[in-house]
Amino acid sequence: MRLSEAIEPWCEHLARVRRLSPATVRAYRGDLRDLAATIGEDADLVRVDLEELRQWLWQATGRGDSRATLARRTAAVRGFFAWATESGLVDVDPSLRLVSAKRGRSLPVVGTVDAVAGVLEKAAERGEGGDPVALRDGALLELLYGSALRVSELCGIRGDDLDEERRTVRVVGKGDKERVVPFGGSAARALAEYLARGRPALASRASQHGRPPADRVFLGARGGALGPRAVYDVVNRALGPALGAPAVGPHVLRHSAATHLLDGGADLRAVQEILGHASLGTTQIYTHVSSERLAAVYRQAHPRA
Repeated sequence: MRLSEAIEPWCEHLARVRRLSPATVRAYRGDLRDLAATIGEDADLVRVDLEELRQWLWQATGRGDSRATLARRTAAVRGFFAWATESGLVDVDPSLRLVSAKRGRSLPVVGTVDAVAGVLEKAAERGEGGDPVALRDGALLELLYGSALRVSELCGIRGDDLDEERRTVRVVGKGDKERVVPFGGSAARALAEYLARGRPALASRASQHGRPPADRVFLGARGGALGPRAVYDVVNRALGPALGAPAVGPHVLRHSAATHLLDGGADLRAVQEILGHASLGTTQIYTHVSSERLAAVYRQAHPRA
């Protein structure tokens, strides 16, 4: 079998058996297609060797790809050939001795409490006029920050996932793992306004185009389901100027929420549960952020710093 022909069966395995997220599968598919393009579309799978894989990674290094990208590419190739070996497509796994630079762990971008509060206040002011899109944007910003959600989790919320009385939302995270997370009074008020005035107006736009509205809580301007790209644009327009950053995505609100929880004295295990992290080690990055902020305050304020 040719290398290029084995890519899609492997991606189906990742999605159906390993139940990886669509974004992860898409990234791995792109990595393997790039490998096939580099080695040759007609390359026989059993003839791919370690030197060709090393050369492929070396070219990525020469392009200036980040350590994170190189680590992902290595993981993709190793996973692919492990599957190919188990499936009997190859007898020897050429990726077993493939190594790449260790992934650097940079601290996430985090907005200050005042900066995030200012963004949310401005969003609320824009919604006072009753514009349905402004009401939606204010509600999604509040919920992203208030519940520290991933963008995919936000886009997947349906009406029965919200418990407005208890102020909780049920979301499906990575690996189809379900969890229930709380949200605060500000998010509750923004959601109530959006559900009462904003969402019905957006839903009616779908009817005007002869189709039913999406069954998701957050709708696009034409009544369809709001996608991750649109949420990114909303967050970038609202938060980017406040942080002075050219590109700010929804994860910044998630990072900020986690850091602010720890700064406020929240238990690390509780933050792990809210974020839906499988490993406590993933959550611990936010303790480093808190320590960095504390050190910065110390250096600015202490006379002997």
